[in-house]
Amino acid sequence: MSNQIETSFQVQLDNRDRATVFARVILAFPVFVFLSSFSVESIFNENSMQTYGLLVLPVILALLFRGVYPSYVLVFNKALFGLGNRVWAYVSLLTDSYPSIEESEVVRITYPEIDGGKTLSRGLPLIKWFLAIPLYIVGLVYVIYGLIMLAIAWFNILFTGTMPQPCADVIVRVNQYWNRLYGYAIILVTDEYPSFSL
Repeated sequence: MSNQIETSFQVQLDNRDRATVFARVILAFPVFVFLSSFSVESIFNENSMQTYGLLVLPVILALLFRGVYPSYVLVFNKALFGLGNRVWAYVSLLTDSYPSIEESEVVRITYPEIDGGKTLSRGLPLIKWFLAIPLYIVGLVYVIYGLIMLAIAWFNILFTGTMPQPCADVIVRVNQYWNRLYGYAIILVTDEYPSFSL
């Protein structure tokens, strides 16, 4: 088993719904509101840095003082992280299936075994955000690459009703990269530094 978050998507390449391609963000707005309702900050606050309500501070405190990742927080973070990935799969044109607020086969996320948190470092969560800065910089380059491929996929779906396999591969890999980064620096389910590669 890997020590990183592993994500797989059911990508729909053929028989795509051309009509919904125009308005994916608008169609997904109700789920965005639902997802944002878990955040402490208002979704309309421009200055807030949101992770869609993922519980980070309680995890840091529990790991620091008790050396344990609370199981109830892990379950909550897994559920919310999965929902965010299902919304992203829909908005990024990987599937035409509207994002379910319950688990679905569209996105499958496998987490590393953390054995009640005892395998995680007690002090490392305090500096993971700092150690992840190079990963964020590389990730931004990948996001630009992914957005270019998303634009190509958008036009291809609009005119032919199919999504090119290379575009889907890049979009999936960029998402997998960011999920590994979130697993390390935000959700704190692993101490293993993620790879810089897609």
